[in-house]
Amino acid sequence: MDFIIAIVMGGIIGWLASIVMKTDAQQGIILNIVVGCIGSILGRFLLGRFLGGGHLRGDAFDPMTLLTAFLGAVILLAIVNLVRRGRVR
Repeated sequence: MDFIIAIVMGGIIGWLASIVMKTDAQQGIILNIVVGCIGSILGRFLLGRFLGGGHLRGDAFDPMTLLTAFLGAVILLAIVNLVRRGRVR
C-alpha cells in the first residue's frame, strides 16, 4: 500500500512542480510520476537535513516530506530545463 501511495503522491508533486516550472504541457502522467519520485529523493538528499521530512513510501502525508519532495522536483525540472534549453525557465 505504501508503494501505491508513493506513486500517487509522486504524480501529484511532479504535476505541481511542472506547473510551477511551466513544463506541464510537455509532460504526461508517467513523466510527472518520475519527476515527483526522483524529486523526492533529490529533495531529501539536498534539503532533508535543513527541513526534515522522510520519504514518500513511509511518510507520504508529512508536510515537511511533501515540501522537500516538491522543492526537489522543482530543482530537478530546473536542471533538466537548463540542460535542454540553456536556461532555467
